[in-house]
Amino acid sequence: MTITKTFEDKKLTLAIEGRLDTTTSPQLNDVLIPAFNEAKEIILDFSKVEYISSAGLHILLIGQKTANSKNASMKLLGVSDEIMEVLEMTGFTNMLTIVRQ
Repeated sequence: MTITKTFEDKKLTLAIEGRLDTTTSPQLNDVLIPAFNEAKEIILDFSKVEYISSAGLHILLIGQKTANSKNASMKLLGVSDEIMEVLEMTGFTNMLTIVRQ
């Protein structure tokens, strides 16, 4: 998995590419949580995420809780139909802000 950071207009975009699973979720955690010290709005670009496991979902939950505690926002952008199905089945669509294009 690769993560590309782009900071623009007080928004930090993290473009994620590859699989978000047990092996790679710590990498996202290490970038996402400190990102709330840099910006009040975090955009997770999921347009190139191929797969998400329960470990990846856990990191999204931690990210959302961190955003809430810091009066920040976290949005998922470019979520594929396959990933959206996982988010819907697990109830994450009720917890996360997901922007469908």
